[in-house]
Amino acid sequence: MTIRIKAINPNTTLEMTENIGRQIRRYTSDDVEVEAVSPEKGPISIESYYDDFLAVPGVLEEILSADDDVDAFINACWGDPGIDACREVTEKPVVGIAEASMYTANMLGANFSVATILPRARDFIEERIKTTGLWGQCASVRCTELTVVETEETRNAAEEALYDAAVTAIEEDGAEAICLGCAGMGGLDEPLEERLPVPVIDSVAAAGVITEGMVRLGKTTSKIMTYKQPESKELKGYPDWLEF
Repeated sequence: MTIRIKAINPNTTLEMTENIGRQIRRYTSDDVEVEAVSPEKGPISIESYYDDFLAVPGVLEEILSADDDVDAFINACWGDPGIDACREVTEKPVVGIAEASMYTANMLGANFSVATILPRARDFIEERIKTTGLWGQCASVRCTELTVVETEETRNAAEEALYDAAVTAIEEDGAEAICLGCAGMGGLDEPLEERLPVPVIDSVAAAGVITEGMVRLGKTTSKIMTYKQPESKELKGYPDWLEF
C-alpha cells in the first residue's frame, strides 16, 4: 500500500518547505510518498493574523488542485491557517501541525508548554490552543525573539533561544513537555531534548506520523454537517477554482 501525503507549507519560504518534506519523510514509513509544496502566492512568513488570512487561499488551492490519488494533507504552519475550510473542501484527512504536536504532547505529560516565535504571535498561538481544546493542559506559551525565517536560517541561535524558553517553561510554569511552535523548527527537537528533562515535540514530525496513521486506519473527514462541501454560490471577483 503506497500512501501519498501532500504537505503544504502555507508560507512561500522554499527552504522551509524542503525541510518540512525531509522531516515528514524521516518519520514516516518507506511506502509513504511525501510531496512538500508552497503556494505560488502568499506571505514569506506567517507571524500575524493578517499573514494568516493572506495564506489561506493558497493553501486551499493546493488542496483543490491535488491529484485524486493524494491520500491526505498536512497544513504545515503552527497556526493551522484555514484548517476548517481545508476540511470542508476535501474528504481526505487534513492534519494541522499545531494540533498534531499538542495531541502528542498531551499523551506524554500532564501538561505542555509551547516554545515559539515573536511575542506579537502570543495571542495568535494561544487562540489556536484554545480552539484545539487543550487550553486546560497548556502550562504556558513562551515566546522568543525569533522570526519565522530565522528559525530556518539561524539554526544554532534558534536552538539557544528555544532552549532558554523551554527552561523557563519547565522551571517557572511546570511544563512536562514542550511543543516547538513553528514549522521552521523541524529537526531541533533532538538537540533540545538532549539538554532538557522533558519530551520535545517536533510539530511537523508529529503531523507526519499522525497523518500516516489516519490513512492506514482508513478514516476520512466527516461530511455529515460542519465539514460538508460548501454550498454552491456565486463568488464575485474570485477565480473559478474556488467555486463549487
